[in-house]
Amino acid sequence: MSQNLVEKIAQRFAFGLDEGTVVNSGDFISIKPAHVMTHDNTGAVIPKFKSIGATKLANPRQVVHTLDHNIQDKSEKNLEKYKNIEAFSNSVGADFYPAGRGIGHQIMIEEGYAWPGTMVVASDSHSNMYGGIGALGTPIVRTDAASIWATGRTWWQILPIAKVTLTGKLQHGVTGKDVIIALAGYFNKDEVLNHIIEFAGNGVSEHTVDKRLTVANMTTEWGALGGVFPIDEVTTDWIANRIKKVKVRGLESVPSDSDGNGEHPRMNAERLQALKDDMQNLQPDSDAYYAKEITIDLNSIEPNVAGPNSVKIMNTASELSKQDIKINKAYLLSCTNSREEDIAEAAKIMNGKKIADGVEFYVAAASNKVQAASEQNGDWQILLDAGAIPLPPGCGPCIGLGVGLLADREIGISATNRNFKGRMGSPTALAYLASPAVVAASAIAGKNTFDGNYSNSHISANIKILPKLEKEIAEVNIIDGFPEIIEGDLLFCPQDYLNTDGIYPGKYTYNDDFTPKDQARVVMENYDPEFGKIVKSGDILAGGFNFGSGSSREQAATALKYRGVQLVITGSASQTYMRNAFNNGFLVLEVPELVNDFKNKFTQDKLTIETGIKVQIDFKKSKITAGDSEYSISPVGTAAQELIVVGGLENWVKKQIS
Repeated sequence: MSQNLVEKIAQRFAFGLDEGTVVNSGDFISIKPAHVMTHDNTGAVIPKFKSIGATKLANPRQVVHTLDHNIQDKSEKNLEKYKNIEAFSNSVGADFYPAGRGIGHQIMIEEGYAWPGTMVVASDSHSNMYGGIGALGTPIVRTDAASIWATGRTWWQILPIAKVTLTGKLQHGVTGKDVIIALAGYFNKDEVLNHIIEFAGNGVSEHTVDKRLTVANMTTEWGALGGVFPIDEVTTDWIANRIKKVKVRGLESVPSDSDGNGEHPRMNAERLQALKDDMQNLQPDSDAYYAKEITIDLNSIEPNVAGPNSVKIMNTASELSKQDIKINKAYLLSCTNSREEDIAEAAKIMNGKKIADGVEFYVAAASNKVQAASEQNGDWQILLDAGAIPLPPGCGPCIGLGVGLLADREIGISATNRNFKGRMGSPTALAYLASPAVVAASAIAGKNTFDGNYSNSHISANIKILPKLEKEIAEVNIIDGFPEIIEGDLLFCPQDYLNTDGIYPGKYTYNDDFTPKDQARVVMENYDPEFGKIVKSGDILAGGFNFGSGSSREQAATALKYRGVQLVITGSASQTYMRNAFNNGFLVLEVPELVNDFKNKFTQDKLTIETGIKVQIDFKKSKITAGDSEYSISPVGTAAQELIVVGGLENWVKKQIS
């Protein structure tokens, strides 16, 4: 069967597949990613790792630890935390990068961990960025990270894949940031929520690797769980140039797996040649299936600004110029837009000019290597001469940490990825997102602005939703202890975007004395106070679309399990919620056809509907029977079954290492 690029990479990093198995979107698989990165949250993964009885890493060369988020905090408490992380990392032999080396995602690119055609994960939502180099980067939760440390593996369900075709050429002054702002602002109705994006089309060649990394990074804000660019000459040329830099400067960082003779263990000519030899096998098949196909004309895009306080709100920079929106702060930093090319764009605008009175302009390079290169070519000094305030290489204001945060009622424009209300400081502040060039021009002018003549007044783009691929599903092998068939009465909670606070109220989240019985008692309390009186043990719950959105609290899954609900059927589920559910041995199935039928069948005047319908789920045949209707489901493979049988990922890990 044909495969797209995401499926081909997933195939390579799937573990334990039966001979001849071809993986496709929807499949549950066990994965052994090439690398896993954790940053400051390494401190939270360590106790999980230890609590499951693990004492050593399954593969030290798989694990990368970086300190990047709170590096401006010099308090005794944070320094002690960093010291403990470094000591643990050294004790288990992981690759460790200290505070000041740079943002973890940038390090993963610079040091060749995120390599074209590999699967690389991180316990951070912006691991999507690795797709800019042609890797399949996707986020995991902390329990997954502990599992990979201990066993080398975790589980994954291959998400729906959407193809985004870029056509035409970028106009002068238009960057990758403008492209992703246009995509997120134009298609702002969750069209790609919980999908993985594959970029294609002749417009891809318009994007340098730096531009691709920016676009891939912000597919996160668009709602996707990955954004992968094709592997082409732009990719291999960038790697070749990086290898030359390493040879000229010497081994820039000496990872613990260095061969000792100055040859970089990942960024080297031999590995690059192997990639070139393999490139033909890393192209999507001509008849590959995609759930959605989006096309956008690059020539119709001009410099854009997202906001305020939302990536779904978009205006052209020229239009905002007319509104005379004064700014207080400007930012050129973060994993999104603080590489050499980005700094050069800003320097070109600022050369010989000064930051406007009353404006603070903060800059931080993505890594110390980026800063060194920008210092060497003079771009860094141009920004400082203009009045920029330098910050150390790493995260900071973009996540509300360190100096330079937005104060009450201030307005800021930033080259970062998120402008959620209150994220960069005060909840009464307004935050806009733009390219480094627009941010630099705005800092000089003291208001949101960018000069330029652009011919198009609207974006030219379209989307096509393709019918679900009908494929013959072989009977699933059912492991010992997993039920071949589950039956139960169906309850229907039709609300879309039922978030974790509705399922499990936040006020109970940090009550350490709460027992499973307590969790069961308060489940769905915020959504429907009557739910607890209606639900009975053995029921099957059907929810709406994007079920479990919001926070990452695990209790939103465990509370339903403890209440006796056998499993949840949704139109679609938040991937964080789904990971937490499976990691706690609780089944969640996505069956949009069933949910749509039930939305049409039942009036939604009640929050919880007793349908009177008996549901039968046949896991061997991958089908659901609900009344007179039958629906297909994605096969629940061995990787998912094992989690349910043993009661979750931690128990699975304990079993593996025992």
